[in-house]
Amino acid sequence: MKIPLMVRIGALILATTGFYTYVGQLVPQKEVQPPKATLLGGDLSPADMAKVGREIMDTKGLCLTCHTIGKTGALRFPDLAGVAVRAKTRVAGLSDVEYFAQSLYEPTAFVVPGFPPAMPPMNKPPFSLTDQEILCVIAYLQTLGGTPTVTLQTKHHYNSGAAPPAGAQPPAGPAKD
Repeated sequence: MKIPLMVRIGALILATTGFYTYVGQLVPQKEVQPPKATLLGGDLSPADMAKVGREIMDTKGLCLTCHTIGKTGALRFPDLAGVAVRAKTRVAGLSDVEYFAQSLYEPTAFVVPGFPPAMPPMNKPPFSLTDQEILCVIAYLQTLGGTPTVTLQTKHHYNSGAAPPAGAQPPAGPAKD
């Protein structure tokens, strides 16, 4: 008995649809919500800012999509464990706060050797972090090997309009820390 071509095509379509439906159900489902607005008051301590900074990195900033904390091996971008220690000496003439600010506002100014220059500026779309949110992220980054010292009133080259420190021209090289 010969099965008509249209019936065979219909059976193939149903089998394919059923297969992909089954496979689709195996993938964990995660509901994605827009990031919450971060309300920052002027009375946050550096430790409180660090907590808010970690939350921003997990949510609105999506930092931990590419960066890791305490991982080794093949990494997409530099691991952030101990970054507070490295930031103080990464670029000659820049303090850790200035280095972190440069890394977030102008990530291709200095690229860590061995990594691609692919990090986007965090103060522009699609992330559009505010200056205060970036200060909170800097406070959290300072906790990764140090103690946070920034406050919401901290000024740096990117939020005060001041010129960068003398001799702070960063060397060229590959991704951000």
